[in-house]
Amino acid sequence: MSGAEQPIRVLVVEDDPVAADAHVMYVGRVPGFTAVGKAHTGAEARRTLDRTPVDLLLLDLHLPDVHGLQLARSLRAAGHHTDVMAVTSARDLTVVREGVSLGVVQYVLKPFTFATLRDRLVRYAEFRGTAGEASGQDEVDRALATLRAPGPVALPKGLSGPTLERVTGALRGSDEGLTAAGVAETVGISRITARRYLEHLVDAGRAGRRPLYGQVGRPELVYRWVRESERGR
Repeated sequence: MSGAEQPIRVLVVEDDPVAADAHVMYVGRVPGFTAVGKAHTGAEARRTLDRTPVDLLLLDLHLPDVHGLQLARSLRAAGHHTDVMAVTSARDLTVVREGVSLGVVQYVLKPFTFATLRDRLVRYAEFRGTAGEASGQDEVDRALATLRAPGPVALPKGLSGPTLERVTGALRGSDEGLTAAGVAETVGISRITARRYLEHLVDAGRAGRRPLYGQVGRPELVYRWVRESERGR
């Protein structure tokens, strides 16, 4: 960040004092961001926003006086255009869809590490920094992918980067998808090992799977690479 640029100002809204302090500390450790305060209730957050410029709310959805999405809705109605990054332990996709309609730019599921929050903040900063007129659909898609695409995921024990690259290459090269047996044959590893890598890609949001019916016994799973434009749908 150059000297002329201002840091992105973040208000932490979290009812748990220990968690609030940790989130403030996390924000302060990410270059280009500064925590301008913390609020433990929706009412306190509104008062802070009325007197302090804020670019981003790091918003817990379960506050003692109001649901986080209700707070976001009331802030929009009052003319506050602060971006919102939701922090929650809730995994209800209905809540996620409602949040998208209210302009929630990211979700961070509790519990999370500093590395996870840092990744989301850095992606938000990249997205926020996009300006000018897009030359076409591809440029718009890339801007949105910056915000939505998941960050690098640490490899589970026993998986290696080079083998993951070969599995990824095999999957990306197949339009119809591959079974674990097909990946094993292509890459030169065992079927069990191939399945471990494929399941890791599924967990990371980079691959999808579907059952292949029409055969005796348990249906085989077919894995397909998820293209960049499909992620986050």
